[in-house]
Amino acid sequence: MLRYILESINSLEVNMVNCMFRLILSMVLGMIVGAERKRKGQIAGIRTFALISMGACLAMLLSIYVPQVYLGLKNGDPGRIAAQVITGIGFLGGGAMIHMKGAVRGLTTAAGIWMTAIIGMAVGIGMYLCSIGATLLILLTLVVFEQYEKRRRLGQESKVINLTVRGIVSDIEPYKEVFSRHDVHLSTFYVEYDYEHDRTDLNFVVLVHTYTNFLPILTEISKVGIPCKLTLSSQIDI
Repeated sequence: MLRYILESINSLEVNMVNCMFRLILSMVLGMIVGAERKRKGQIAGIRTFALISMGACLAMLLSIYVPQVYLGLKNGDPGRIAAQVITGIGFLGGGAMIHMKGAVRGLTTAAGIWMTAIIGMAVGIGMYLCSIGATLLILLTLVVFEQYEKRRRLGQESKVINLTVRGIVSDIEPYKEVFSRHDVHLSTFYVEYDYEHDRTDLNFVVLVHTYTNFLPILTEISKVGIPCKLTLSSQIDI
């Protein structure tokens, strides 16, 4: 019995045994990647990645099954079923990206969705070890490399510090000194004077390391003047 199951799983032809085995394996591999993304608070999680992987696997099984059963098929190309998975998965990847005040989040999740679909296709065609290895490499990329980026402080991003202070500010050198002490590059700044209410709106566009802790920076900035409002954002509103 066990020998029959192993032979059915490794068979080049699609049968009920290897079909269910491949669907289950693709589901498990998709769940592993989805669990990591859900741990990071992403919108796509375990169920989404599992369904994507199984769907791609089933599409690959259909691509194999059609010419297997309909040997005399002359019209159309059965390989298009699998090929369209690559294109169609882009819509799900686009849905995983979120636009927040000029910043785009979810690019890594979108890439993970695309990669998971390819893994599902690899499982569907019978490349079991390759699929498992690809899943482990995804986890290596998402977990280990993330820790490496944090330790080395790799990558930079643009942020905007919006500050409203009492009085008319004529000198921003104290703010530049704060940025300099925290290794923050001031790209540019915008000033708006409100003489009626005797206050100044300052918008500092800064370039910082991706994993910068802003709390010490904002604390020092609040001590420079008499702030009425202090916010941190990814886009300036003018």
